[in-house]
Amino acid sequence: MDIEKIKNLKIAFVHDWLTGMRGGEKVLEQMIDVLGPRDLYTLIANKSELSDKINSCNIKTSFIQDLPLSSTKHQYYLPLFPLAIESFDFKDYDIVVSTSHCVAKGIITYPNTFHYSYVHTPIRYAWDFSAIYQAKAKPKWIMKFAWPFFMHYLRMWDKNTCDRVDHYVPNAINVRKRIEKYYRRDAEVLYPPVDMQAFYPCESPSRDYYFVLSALVPYKRVDLAISTCKKLGKPLIVAGGGPELDALRELANVDNIQILGRVSQEKILDLYQNAKAFLFPGEEDFGITPLEAQACATPVIAFKKGGALETVVQDKTGLFFEEQTEESLGKAMDQLESMTFDKKDLVDHAASFSNEVFNENFAKSLMSSYQAYQDRMDFH
Repeated sequence: MDIEKIKNLKIAFVHDWLTGMRGGEKVLEQMIDVLGPRDLYTLIANKSELSDKINSCNIKTSFIQDLPLSSTKHQYYLPLFPLAIESFDFKDYDIVVSTSHCVAKGIITYPNTFHYSYVHTPIRYAWDFSAIYQAKAKPKWIMKFAWPFFMHYLRMWDKNTCDRVDHYVPNAINVRKRIEKYYRRDAEVLYPPVDMQAFYPCESPSRDYYFVLSALVPYKRVDLAISTCKKLGKPLIVAGGGPELDALRELANVDNIQILGRVSQEKILDLYQNAKAFLFPGEEDFGITPLEAQACATPVIAFKKGGALETVVQDKTGLFFEEQTEESLGKAMDQLESMTFDKKDLVDHAASFSNEVFNENFAKSLMSSYQAYQDRMDFH
């Protein structure tokens, strides 16, 4: 079966929520490139924050869209997410492609519908990052009791729904291991794409600051980058939004550190291109930002764990630090300042994760897995 035959089928996309353009939405854009605009189901959508490509789909939202403050505080409705994602009806579709880091993989489909799930991570706040999120959750006196109770429920729901997926496709080897651990399912790795047209080197970079681009949430450990640069007096620029923004600005509070909040795509490119290095201090499922930095010929300093092990090449496209401490990160920063990196090595490595590579591999993966599903169903 070729991709044109697949495109003639009734296909729907499912995405957890659509409130901005981050890594998961960039993956969705490439899937839309391959399959064309389709019905797109999601818990909530802020269409003004989405690209034209995603808005070209017929976006269908859940009842959470109509709840108070859902556009800005949707995370408070987390207990309702399983119910909301199960409320969608997919009986008329041949294929449903979900992109999931929370509950999208838990949709209910019929025997005639093939469910292909691209998984950025099993629900991180229910599984291996639960303690980190609980430590930051407020009010603390409520979360001390409520968080373990609800996460127990969410883990049971997540585990009980894992067999609703017909074919798992994690975005990294690191995530595949977690799918095998928590769901006891085999999975086919497909790395996310990097837009090499959007990210590229400039002629004469200034290289006079360190840069972090991140969602400002606890597990990203942006606080470590800030405290290290504050201690060492090194210039740092942080871009991105999230619930930790005010706390991180309070932590910084020195002239050599700028916390910009959300910035334009043009500004992001400029910040990548001119940075001395991109700092990646958290343990990430995969993490597309180190590759975007490398596409701009900027080396990366990353915590030596998780997805960074699959995107950063030691001494060739960046450096690793061993422990999430100021001393360990600072040592790597000092080491990098005495090194030179080859522009071609950086850009070529990023290009091996390009949109074109992703689109080709996604099409092949979908075709072969759907055909295998058809063969199994015909046999039975």
